[in-house]
Amino acid sequence: MARSAADIFNARNLAIVGATEKSHWPRNIYANLTQSGFAGKIFPVNPKRDEIFGVPCYPDLASLPEPVDLALMIIPANAIEGALRQGVANGLKAAVVYASGFGDGGREDSIKRGEAFRKVLDELDISVCGPNCMGLAGIRQNLYCYPHEHVRQMEPGPVALITQSGGTLSYFTRCAQERGLRFSYAISSGNELSLDLSDYMNFVIDDPDTKQLCLFIEGIRKPDAFKQAAGRALAAGKPIIAIKTGRSQKSREAAQSHSGAVAGDYASYEAVCERYGIINCDTLEEMIEMTLGFQQGRLPKGPAIAFMTTSGGTVDLLHDYCEAEGAVVAELAPATVEAIRPFVPADCHIRNPIDTGAPVGQSGKSSPVEISKLFAADPGVDMVAWCNNMPGSARSSGADDEVKSLVNSTDKPVISFARMPHQIPEGGIAFQDDTNMPFVQGTLVGVRVMNALWFYAQRAGKKITALPEPTGKADNCTGEALEAALAAAGIPAPRTARARNATETGSAAASVGFPAALKIVSPEASHKTEVGGVTLNIADAAGAVTAADAMQARLMAHDPAARIDGFLAQEMVSGTEMLVGARDDALYGPMIILGAGGVMVELMRDVAIRLLPVSEDDVRAMLGELKSAALLDGYRGAAPADKDALVAAVVALGDFYLNHRHILADMEINPLIVRPKGKGVCALDIRAISREA
Repeated sequence: MARSAADIFNARNLAIVGATEKSHWPRNIYANLTQSGFAGKIFPVNPKRDEIFGVPCYPDLASLPEPVDLALMIIPANAIEGALRQGVANGLKAAVVYASGFGDGGREDSIKRGEAFRKVLDELDISVCGPNCMGLAGIRQNLYCYPHEHVRQMEPGPVALITQSGGTLSYFTRCAQERGLRFSYAISSGNELSLDLSDYMNFVIDDPDTKQLCLFIEGIRKPDAFKQAAGRALAAGKPIIAIKTGRSQKSREAAQSHSGAVAGDYASYEAVCERYGIINCDTLEEMIEMTLGFQQGRLPKGPAIAFMTTSGGTVDLLHDYCEAEGAVVAELAPATVEAIRPFVPADCHIRNPIDTGAPVGQSGKSSPVEISKLFAADPGVDMVAWCNNMPGSARSSGADDEVKSLVNSTDKPVISFARMPHQIPEGGIAFQDDTNMPFVQGTLVGVRVMNALWFYAQRAGKKITALPEPTGKADNCTGEALEAALAAAGIPAPRTARARNATETGSAAASVGFPAALKIVSPEASHKTEVGGVTLNIADAAGAVTAADAMQARLMAHDPAARIDGFLAQEMVSGTEMLVGARDDALYGPMIILGAGGVMVELMRDVAIRLLPVSEDDVRAMLGELKSAALLDGYRGAAPADKDALVAAVVALGDFYLNHRHILADMEINPLIVRPKGKGVCALDIRAISREA
């Protein structure tokens, strides 16, 4: 049978293996199930007891009066395999394994047990949550297989939480409920030796009552399956709001230690988020606010935001935050400005963001509500953000009917954001529910929520197509043939002549013209500048021979066993140095990298990354992320660079790599010289690494 989380959540009855009143985990789980109203039978299993929790107790799964669909195994790691085999022999369909010691912790015995248990699961072909998890909850099924008591008080709603951190489930759901979020499922997945993150994602994506996914990710074990699931969520219009550990090396090491996860490269993960519309959060708190902002169920048709405030200081912060986050501040139409005048003091400067000071009321109307309505009616405004606390708290404004009239007056996203987090007042969540107005806490997070709505709106509903199979020829991947192939794609190399040895470099340099550049050719000099393998501005033939001898000596001093295949003489080319590279990421697949080039690339680390393939619009968005992109616009009096040619070159290199990725593991042009506008680009140093190498 195919493994599925449905085997767990559709369970008609279950057994608690390891039931005892002495331990709070089985005791609390039994209470959560019975007091929440789980409809199925619950069989305690413990060979030392005839009765527990006031009901009959059975010695093992073979002794139950009827087969069970689900076993909650709260027993030591060394007893799991035997119990699981016995259960499967007696009709068991699924299990939750809570015990650790299956590949986590870094101990040799744990690693061996995890490898062996994976084989057992493959043999038994049973759906298992865990091991090393804290369980899960199906809120509509009243299936609360989690050891904290408060989870059984959850109300059903549209959010599914999947977390690889068991304890985070408890904290996140409690805090999120206090902010008005409600859940369809809450799952701690543990070591994922059977069901993994993508399996749970697919299950909740197929659930019609789940509208949003929240993910706490430590590692993505099956990247292709994860991307496929993320693509299904995107096509279905179900936003994924995530947080992932692994930005730092220490974080990656910790994840490997306690969950056996492979964290992978964080920048590559962010490229996956960009392509699949995953909203990646910096903190768990932000993930709650972000999910709340999406719960209104509206997406903007553009990026422009209008901000309604009563604070000059907040206006200043909004300008700072919008610039830092790349948020678009809407330009108000003259008609909107004039319509707002009756609702603000005479000396109010009407602009966006607006500081109304003490708004002027009209005929009992709420000025902030009316101003926000006028914002929403402006064709140049795509989203409205009202700086306002929940009613009942300090500095709040707007009655229930007024706020509902605002929300109902438009189909654009309209959210409220507080300047700072504050305690939820009595009745605040009911007000939020009744008005369908998300009340986000924090000025910066308010900006980030609006930006995320536009980020997702540009991608929602799209289907990510599978990559075409590569058909490129190996003959095009080395030497002059590679240069010719790239030149045909709009990425020419400079005039070049080859020399077999130092003696021939003089005539080679003369053939390309002086001043010339000279580079050593050696497998041990793939990064030529690091071994002194490049000399620029050679003025004559004698200088070329002298430079070649010196480069050869430096390389041999660096690596006496180095093989020298000759030298390249090239014309000197001037312009802005960029780096363009393509590689096959071990986890996430083919990617393109664009950044500051030359010797500055590793120092500045100013790069943008995308999954392949990329369009010209994708590349322009990548340039928008680079600080070094300012150099292309004519920095400090320099002529503007040929940005269009650069964009076309990045697309072309990506397409070439995709078509040759079965042959090449990695290729890089550094530097790619971007000449002045209208003059194109020139690939000064092309490095291609075959998969065999």
